[in-house]
Amino acid sequence: MSLVAIGINHKTASVDLREKVAFSPDVIHTAMQELAQCAPAGEAVILSTCNRTELYCNHISAEVAIAWLHRFHDIPEEQLTEHSYALENQEAINHLMRVSAGLDSLVLGEPQILGQVKQSFTKAKEAGTVGATLDRLFQTTFSVAKRIRTETEIGSAAVSVAFAAVSMAKHIFSSLSNTNVLLIGAGETIELVARHLKDNGVKSITVANRTLTRAESMCEEFDAKAVTLEHIPEHLPHADIVISSTASPLPILGKGLVETALKQRRHQPMLLVDIAVPRDIEAEVGELDDAFLYTVDDLQNIIEQNMASRQQAAEQAELIAKDESAQFSALLRSLRNVDSIRQYREQSLAVKDELVAKALNKMEQGGDQQQIILELANKLTNRLIHAPTQALTKASRQGDVNTLETLKSILGLDKH
Repeated sequence: MSLVAIGINHKTASVDLREKVAFSPDVIHTAMQELAQCAPAGEAVILSTCNRTELYCNHISAEVAIAWLHRFHDIPEEQLTEHSYALENQEAINHLMRVSAGLDSLVLGEPQILGQVKQSFTKAKEAGTVGATLDRLFQTTFSVAKRIRTETEIGSAAVSVAFAAVSMAKHIFSSLSNTNVLLIGAGETIELVARHLKDNGVKSITVANRTLTRAESMCEEFDAKAVTLEHIPEHLPHADIVISSTASPLPILGKGLVETALKQRRHQPMLLVDIAVPRDIEAEVGELDDAFLYTVDDLQNIIEQNMASRQQAAEQAELIAKDESAQFSALLRSLRNVDSIRQYREQSLAVKDELVAKALNKMEQGGDQQQIILELANKLTNRLIHAPTQALTKASRQGDVNTLETLKSILGLDKH
């Protein structure tokens, strides 16, 4: 049975269907166990994110996996088939490597997906649904993803507003770990900014928001301090970096407020990044000495340049994934060949041991030794040539010339 990858993602299905096939953390453990039990010695890993749900299986066919997904989520099988993809063997291997490297993501090269794949693999191991083949596949995939990150620029260029804002701060400050950051707003963009800041070692983050409860909720995750917008004047002088993204119709930071803060800072430089539309920071702030103001338009130019850079890196990464998947596929084939050879030898030796034991037993009972040896040779020959003879006969009757020639080559008949 081959390796199989069954999936539904942002390219093949709407958000509505992706939500229906998603697996919540409280059911995924049981789900993987049920899926693995669809076939003897079945293996299964389920990857479920906001943009994709994928089943990676061994010893389980694509048809069986789709049917199981239909039963588990009670979604029409025809709908699943229409909006899903089924890949086998090297294509499945290559797909997993591309997914883990961010080559199949909505945002090309995004790094979060590798952590999600690792987390899914860990859960599958805990559920007991990972055997030798999937274990080897996922461990190899993690190494390939690391190689792609190391040897290409796929993840180095900022391609989201939040990432670009933090990348700009890294260029201006030699180290972000000692900077004080003031974030204005508590929406998804600011939350993503906070996550990037923490990943870059920032320890001091203050979040100012119109609603304190929302700010406090976000601050719990990032060990930050929550304040209301009214408290911005007292926190602004301590901020080395200010990043703002609110839905306010009017500017929140004016030139006078920033100028006062800079005087209190004794004109230590301040980076202000306004990623709100309409703007949160008055354009005149950019006229102040020691105030470096960037808007969403500035970041968008950076993003467009970096997307082009990532696209070039993606071409290199695709070649690495293709080469590595081919190597892993060849490894699996060789392992299967080794298993077949071992099975053939064990089967032949078992026949020999069985017949020799019977011959020795007859000798102990005083039978004619010459007759016993001849009988042993005949029975051993007949047992060993039975399967090849049947295969040769079937190929001959069906006129299957290719199979016939292959069998003759395997049995050494082409040498005579």
